[in-house]
Amino acid sequence: MIMEKVLAAAKPQLAGKAVKDLVVGISLVGCELDSGEVGVSYVLREDLPAGCSAFPYTQEAIGSPAEEIAGWIVAGKSTLQRSIASAVLAAAACGQELPADDDADKLFGMDLKQEDTVGMIGLIRPVAKAISPKVKKIIAFDKGMSLHSKDPLLQPMEKQPELLPACDVVLLSGTTTINGTIDSLLAHCSGAREIVMVGPSTPMYPAGWQGSGLTVLAGSCWQRDRKKEIFRLISQAAGIRQLTGFMQKKAVRV
Repeated sequence: MIMEKVLAAAKPQLAGKAVKDLVVGISLVGCELDSGEVGVSYVLREDLPAGCSAFPYTQEAIGSPAEEIAGWIVAGKSTLQRSIASAVLAAAACGQELPADDDADKLFGMDLKQEDTVGMIGLIRPVAKAISPKVKKIIAFDKGMSLHSKDPLLQPMEKQPELLPACDVVLLSGTTTINGTIDSLLAHCSGAREIVMVGPSTPMYPAGWQGSGLTVLAGSCWQRDRKKEIFRLISQAAGIRQLTGFMQKKAVRV
C-alpha cells in the first residue's frame, strides 16, 4: 500500500509529538499537536454509519502519540478514523520547509496544454473553473457530489477505469488517501504526464510518494496562532471555503 510508504516518510515529523486537541465537524476534522502545529482534513460524511453512533476513539486520541494516531491512515477501521489520521499527518507536515503555491499563472505548478483532457477525482469547482479555458476537456468523478448534483462535468464512478487512462493530467483529491482508493486510482492514470494531489487532506511527504506516479503534492499549512478560530468554525459545520483565510497553500514536486 502506498500509504504505508507515506506513513514511514512521515515518522521523523511525528516522532516525540502527541495529539493535544481534536475537533470533528460534519465537513472537516481539525488537529492540534503539542508542538503547536495545526492540521485540517475532510470528513467523508456519506460513509459514516446512520443512526445515533458514538465515536469514542476521537476522545481517546487526545493525548496519544501522534505516530500512533497517524497510523490509523493505514490501520483505521472507518473513514472517520482515517480522517483523524489525515489531520494529524497534515499538522506534522507543517514542521517541514515546504514551498508556497503562489504562482497564479501555473496552478499547482502545472503546465497545461490546450489539447489536454483533465480528470478530476473530487470535483473542486473553483479549480475546474480556473483551468477550463486552458484545456480541451474536464471530466470529474465525485461520489458524494453525484448523490446531489447533476453537474455536467460529473461522470459515473464506474467509468473511472475506462476514462482515466485517456487523461493527460489528473487531479486527485487528498481524500483518496482516506477512502482507500489511492492505489487503484493511480493504477488507472497510466497515460497522465501530471498527477497532482490537491487539498488539505494531501499528506505532504514527498519521499513517501516517490515511484507512485504522483508528480505534485498541493496541500496546505495552517496558522497555528489561529487555532481557536479554526476549531470554532469546524465545530460550527464550516467547510474549507470558510477557513481559507487561515491557510497557506503549498505545492511540492515529488
